[in-house]
Amino acid sequence: MKKIIFTAIALIGFVFSGIAQGLQRDMQFWRPYDQRGLNIFETGKEDTVAFDGMRVRIGGHFAQQWQNLSHSNTASPNLNPNGVNLNQLVDIGAGTNLATANLNIDVALADGVRLNLITYLSSRHHPEAWVKGGYLQVDKLDFLGLGEQDWFNKYLTLRVGHMEINYGDAHFRRSDNGNAMWNPFVGNYIMDAFTTEVGGELFFQNKGWLAMVAVTGGEIQGGVTNPANRNPNFIGKFGYDNMVADDLRVRLTGSIYTTSGSQRNTLWGGDRAGSRYYMVMENTLATTAGNFTSGRFNPNQTDNITAWVINPFVKFHGLEFFGNFERSTGSARGEADNRTWNQIGTDLVYRFGTYDKFYVAGRYNKVEGTLFGSGLEASIDRVQVGGGWFVTKNILAKLEYVSQNYNGFAASDIRNGGKFNGLMIEGVIGF
Repeated sequence: MKKIIFTAIALIGFVFSGIAQGLQRDMQFWRPYDQRGLNIFETGKEDTVAFDGMRVRIGGHFAQQWQNLSHSNTASPNLNPNGVNLNQLVDIGAGTNLATANLNIDVALADGVRLNLITYLSSRHHPEAWVKGGYLQVDKLDFLGLGEQDWFNKYLTLRVGHMEINYGDAHFRRSDNGNAMWNPFVGNYIMDAFTTEVGGELFFQNKGWLAMVAVTGGEIQGGVTNPANRNPNFIGKFGYDNMVADDLRVRLTGSIYTTSGSQRNTLWGGDRAGSRYYMVMENTLATTAGNFTSGRFNPNQTDNITAWVINPFVKFHGLEFFGNFERSTGSARGEADNRTWNQIGTDLVYRFGTYDKFYVAGRYNKVEGTLFGSGLEASIDRVQVGGGWFVTKNILAKLEYVSQNYNGFAASDIRNGGKFNGLMIEGVIGF
């Protein structure tokens, strides 16, 4: 009897092991969710995985932080009707943040055709599970049975859906809720260009050259009301990415994002998951879910907006440089004049050890421009210094010191004389 039970257990284990291996197999034209996905931007045209029928791959990302930050400001008191000073910062100290998680589903529907769907299972802004977005990616047209399609199969990629837009290159490196595997730091940029919109993009790549055109609805949720306020959004990208010598990779891209009008554009406010620096520069009435963008800045260009960014990336042996040089011009609805904000971001990373399992990193980030409402010229600057250890290709531990300063804000603004600094520790799992 024991022999039968052990045999049954072994068979069950074998079956589930096979299912797990099948679920975790790599996909065509796909970015791995673990360490192997580092420094992958758009998926390439090299077909390294044979299509063997429709298949579903289940993956996930998990992230947890411990923070020890302090903040201060010099804003004048601003009392509400109940006598609460809205410019008094909430008392914060050392502790753990909410654990965040993503569910990643990829489906091989046909040879060169893949469906992607990402769901936030736990996020700072939403207590419930909700879909980030999804898209259909087509790298081959053979499934149409129209004959020779090499003109498409070799050079073009089509994506359609409600998806993360391909503006700039920083969104390939940022933390996305539970997915912090590819970000060498804990926090994203101060002005975080990230949103999901409904539309389609056509991407070309050949011998290192790349170009992309996209058209979207220009808003995170879409909609059919207020048609006079809604105009299409156009996105373009052009660049070069290649190994120009042994151990030397050079990538340089330029991107533009523009819409002449929107009910509520969210290029600078599309991340509904939230920032990593919990409760910094927030008042005593703030909540972690309601004030989920702590430490970031949104220029409030929610009607018309034109943004462009230049992103250089150089990797020589273990040394990496990534730059983000950006300008955004636009206005909120009802504003008479456009306002401009500039952003500079420079990342320097050095990876070392077997399989580059260790790294040290530093970042300087600054934004400056005209504030909505007051018309004052203000700036915010940040320094991040830290490092990380890939315990395995699926497990990453990070350590970061961050210091951020606010300059030029009115005395009545809670950010007047504001600053925060301290230590962050983050653990990440991706598969």
